Amino acid sequence: MRKTRSRSTMVLIIALLAIVGLCVFIVKIFLNAGQWIQHPYNGHLAGSGGLSSAGEIFDRNGNTLAYSQDGERLYNSDYTTRLSTLHVVGDDSLNISSAIQSSYRSQLIGFNYLWGLGLPSSLKAGSNITLTIDSSACNAAYNALSGHNGAVVVYNYKTGEVLCSVSTPTYDPLDPPEITEDNEKEYDGVYVDKVLAGLYAPGSTFKIITAAAALENIPDIENETFTCNGSTNIGGNEITCMHIHGELTMKEGLAQSCNVVFSELAARLGKDKMTAMAEKLGFNSIVTVNSTETAKQVYNVSKADENGLGWSGIGQYTVEANPMQMAIMCGAIANGGTAVLPNEIKSGVMEINGGTKDMIDSDLAAKLDEYMRYDVTSYYGDSLFPSLTVCAKTGTAEVGENKEPHAWMVGYSQDEDAPLAFAVIVENGGYGFSTAGPVAVAAMEACASVLRSE
Repeated sequence: MRKTRSRSTMVLIIALLAIVGLCVFIVKIFLNAGQWIQHPYNGHLAGSGGLSSAGEIFDRNGNTLAYSQDGERLYNSDYTTRLSTLHVVGDDSLNISSAIQSSYRSQLIGFNYLWGLGLPSSLKAGSNITLTIDSSACNAAYNALSGHNGAVVVYNYKTGEVLCSVSTPTYDPLDPPEITEDNEKEYDGVYVDKVLAGLYAPGSTFKIITAAAALENIPDIENETFTCNGSTNIGGNEITCMHIHGELTMKEGLAQSCNVVFSELAARLGKDKMTAMAEKLGFNSIVTVNSTETAKQVYNVSKADENGLGWSGIGQYTVEANPMQMAIMCGAIANGGTAVLPNEIKSGVMEINGGTKDMIDSDLAAKLDEYMRYDVTSYYGDSLFPSLTVCAKTGTAEVGENKEPHAWMVGYSQDEDAPLAFAVIVENGGYGFSTAGPVAVAAMEACASVLRSE
């Protein structure tokens, strides 16, 4: 009797384990089948990295960016379009992991749980994807970069639609490079979408955050004046400024990008208040765009001495910013403190990420809006953006190693018919205004034209 009972118990345990294993297997199939099916070792996928019969990818105006014909994956007939949209669209490989052809490959090839890869041709149209980007705007941004490496993003801060997203270096998906030791420097970072994954010292664009922290925490700060003699001593060491600005307010200091004003403010505010504001405006966090997480922006002054804290207030020290997240921050300021999160897919995907994120209160947003508008009217010149009313901040981020600094420009337009936020980073481009400025103008004016013609 005991032997029968023990055997029954053993059979029951084995049966339970089998049921548990089957459940785990089913769950894994449900969660991972789309990823498994697209791997190159799947013999059912032949040619063009499995995209030989995949659906089409269109820009927002119906221009074909990628399609399949006669067992080949082909791309737009225009060379510049293929280059400028590479990191959003992708190529036949999975090298650019954030690209649409990597993230949504199973959908493009027509895989589903009922039919597997045998989806009837009558249903294949469902595997097409339309993007929010405009290829002509991407071309304008790419051409304006003039061979420099960097990233450009422009998005509608009311709807979240990304109209322009360009990352360089790039290559032609019809003729992908064979990267060797001889040319690896030329193609360094070519598989990275720097809009989503890039991290750079933000330079003076971070002064927006320092200004926000001062406005929120220091009573009557707008009536105070500072003295810039070209440098200031904080914590026993010097922090230099590019000019001698003399007496100026914080508002004037932002427009003239005075290092003395904002390093002194950061040291005065302290680590906790600076960190709190940085985190409100997107640092030390990530954002999901499509199905890809952005790089995590970094503001960590836990080990900084007083001088390091001062440098952090002007976007140096160990501070790192991401282009997409800087554009989101600007969009939040334009939108009264609430960011509408970006997306690059207009249709063809069942779930499109988006939503909103409250960053700062409306009063603080309004004050930053006033300051950033003053940057343009008093310093950059309102004629810089011919058809737009723009609020902005430039940045020149030192990178050391005797290299030219990175050039930044971030901001947004106040125009109701073109509510656009942007971020531009030109690697080793020198001064933000002179190098990133023209790129920002080209991208913003092109995107505004797109919205105004729809």
